[in-house]
Amino acid sequence: MAPSFTNKRTNLYIFLSAVFLTNALVAEIIGVKIFSVEALLGTKPAQIHLFSDFILDFNLTAGAVIWPFVFITSDLINEYFGKSGVRRISFLTAGFVGYSFLIIYAVTTLPPAQFWLDVNAKDGAGHVININNAFQMIFRQGLGIIIGSLTAFMIGQILDVYVFHSLRKITGSRKIWLRATGSTLVSQLVDSFVVLGIAFYVFGNWSLTQVLAVGIINYIYKATSAVVLTPLLYVAHYFIDRYLGKEYAEELANESAMSSFM
Repeated sequence: MAPSFTNKRTNLYIFLSAVFLTNALVAEIIGVKIFSVEALLGTKPAQIHLFSDFILDFNLTAGAVIWPFVFITSDLINEYFGKSGVRRISFLTAGFVGYSFLIIYAVTTLPPAQFWLDVNAKDGAGHVININNAFQMIFRQGLGIIIGSLTAFMIGQILDVYVFHSLRKITGSRKIWLRATGSTLVSQLVDSFVVLGIAFYVFGNWSLTQVLAVGIINYIYKATSAVVLTPLLYVAHYFIDRYLGKEYAEELANESAMSSFM
């Protein structure tokens, strides 16, 4: 027997929520690594002069690589399940991210087994390493970064929902690209600076100039990704419409829009 529309709708929400939560959680964990875009592309450092004497290169957190997929999934949940659907998974994700950091912190405090230290005493090149210290440095993030990332995440999600449905009220079911890209551009403008401001200015030792400069680079990447990945959003809509049936998909999107305007 073919699954009913109710079952398909439930399965779709579970799948989109799982993709959203997984990408957000992985992005938070791998975000401790900062990589050079110039080195990746084999080009010279940009050496951009911003705000007087501050020189900036294109360095990004590794979490930014997969964060655009969080935007896309959030927009899809927004489209088919409305404000309540996004709020539900956003709060759940924030809770699971916080839980993950607690577990990771607890694990890093466990005393290491001596044989584990011995078999990992050197890297592949023969250099002496402290594997336990490396484990702690990689996985344990500062309290400021955790608070900053979770705060920025929730503020960004709330803004994304509001802007998305404000634009949908104007465009109706047309111009998916406008409400998806527009909501991301607004929400990530705030997110990019909030997370840096809390993590590295309030709790760290960055100057406001550094926060603004790095925030600009992060936002340029996120804004560019939102535009470049717009076709992927249409591909996702196509497969969702095929899965639910075009008539039911439109009905679900209209229901979510009406509930969000009430």
